[in-house]
Amino acid sequence: MAVFAAGCLVLAVVAPRMSYRVERWEVTDDAVYTRRGLLTHTWKVAPMSRIQRVDTARGPVQRLFGLADVTVTTASSAGAITIAGLGHELAADLAAHLTTRTQATPGDAT
Repeated sequence: MAVFAAGCLVLAVVAPRMSYRVERWEVTDDAVYTRRGLLTHTWKVAPMSRIQRVDTARGPVQRLFGLADVTVTTASSAGAITIAGLGHELAADLAAHLTTRTQATPGDAT
């Protein structure tokens, strides 16, 4: 039992630090970019003209810590882009910015 508790404690301390080191995101006037992965880096790019939905989500633990996720859904078979662990105010501002920017971008998001 003590080994399990120690393992959980180490995981709780190490996992967020590793996630911070390997996860990146950026929003430009043209696209949303994300990178994830410790050993294999996965880059995802969502052009503004292809964005169909922008959602925010806050689960109970996220609300406890003032965090939120932003999910950008595109017309792509690769799936949505999720930016996790943002401050809830930053997430709301980002969702509003992306919504405004995609409405101003020509294209039909298909």
